Amino acid sequence: MDIQDKDLQSIQEVRILVKKAKKAQKEFANFSTQLIDEIVKQLSIAAMAEAENLGKLAVEETGFGIWQDKMTKNIVASQKLYEHIKDMKTIGIISEDKDRKIVEIGTPVGVIAALIPSTNPTSTVIYKTLIALKSGNAIIFSPHPSALKCILKTVKVLKEAAVRMGAPEGLISCISIPTMEGTNELMKHEDVSMILATGGTAMVKAAYSSGTPALGVGPGNVPAYIERSADVKKAVSKILASKTFDNGTVCASEQAIVTEKCISDYVKNELRKQGGYFLTGEEIDKVVRIMETPNGGMNPRIVGKSAKDIAAMAGITIPEGTKVLICEEKGVGKEYPFSKEKLTQLLAFYTVEDWTEGCELCYKLLENGGMGHTLAIHSNNEEVIRQFALKKPVSRLLVNTPSTQGAIGLSTGLTPALTLGCGAVGGSATSDNVGPEHLINIRRMAYEVDDLGITPKENKIIDKLDIDAICKMVIEELKNVKK
Repeated sequence: MDIQDKDLQSIQEVRILVKKAKKAQKEFANFSTQLIDEIVKQLSIAAMAEAENLGKLAVEETGFGIWQDKMTKNIVASQKLYEHIKDMKTIGIISEDKDRKIVEIGTPVGVIAALIPSTNPTSTVIYKTLIALKSGNAIIFSPHPSALKCILKTVKVLKEAAVRMGAPEGLISCISIPTMEGTNELMKHEDVSMILATGGTAMVKAAYSSGTPALGVGPGNVPAYIERSADVKKAVSKILASKTFDNGTVCASEQAIVTEKCISDYVKNELRKQGGYFLTGEEIDKVVRIMETPNGGMNPRIVGKSAKDIAAMAGITIPEGTKVLICEEKGVGKEYPFSKEKLTQLLAFYTVEDWTEGCELCYKLLENGGMGHTLAIHSNNEEVIRQFALKKPVSRLLVNTPSTQGAIGLSTGLTPALTLGCGAVGGSATSDNVGPEHLINIRRMAYEVDDLGITPKENKIIDKLDIDAICKMVIEELKNVKK
């Protein structure tokens, strides 16, 4: 039966969920850190047990990606994340500086609204739940409508595990009637303390303009630079491993390869050997027609699809075993389709004279929709690597590693995360991989370390609010310090 007045029912559902979450969070905030940590551990175990089933369900419902890779992301969001955060101090006294006499106390922010994309639905729910509860918060999910079933199932798994451990009802919940009106109500509700927004640019902008503190992430248009000193065979292998991971649905996946003229032919040949197919002539036109919408945006029909699927949609023939379709692009901008973000198995290819020109081209690609996000470099020249790190407006510079796996903390020591901050340059409030430490307020207890030479007699001056006398006293004290 069709739901009548779906928008109104969604708004009402949100109000009920927020009321329950607020009550549950107040109770949860009084739990011992030991019990909270044990609950988080059990959530991780429960999510791990369902990692495969949830991965399959996500692909079945959305049509995006590869279930084995979604299972891997579920494992990153549960087991690997838990190992990273299990000993982290987030609530109560988290640090004490005896020299400066400052004690830092972590307190939960309250109720968190979590916006979930269709590209990484189950893993993002697991990840956000663990970091929210580790920091003493309640969490309410706003699911992408096309991934509602798998998101609700993931929430159910986590919620049941938490309740079994004694967590209050309402601590973890999800909108079951997703609408724009319901999401807006959630983001703007006075009892929601923070928004964790993962998704498209419009969603993130809506979160930041809601009036509620928000942590959102921008799009990724990740260049991968192969410098002349690189091990080309390994570099190509890692780029393809990243770009084919879940069919390119992670925003940190490579969108363009940039390499130097002196090794360009070698790189191309290696790409062909390992499953890359270079589009030519009419093939490029046919692919462009199905990769973009009339207004120049990314066609959602190609998101998370294999090279074989895209070729079939475009009506072109490609060799069996092709992993990625590649186009030698001539420029950067809206008139060059392959220079944009492509959350699928499509790559742009550029050739430059040297690393300085490559540095400039990578900057242009980042300006074309990836500022603040991620850049990958394959090189054995530490000086070139450092120059890229110093000059590129990114939050993650990944060296000799697959960009997808490196950015989410699977192949690097970065915080395991599925919300990757892009910093102010990318329109984000943080440049970090978001973790529990971003979901707390820190109260600082500071003891006096310098009485400023104030004597009991001079305290009488303060009591009389004699501002001129105080200023003179401070000036004299500063003179004595200089002497």
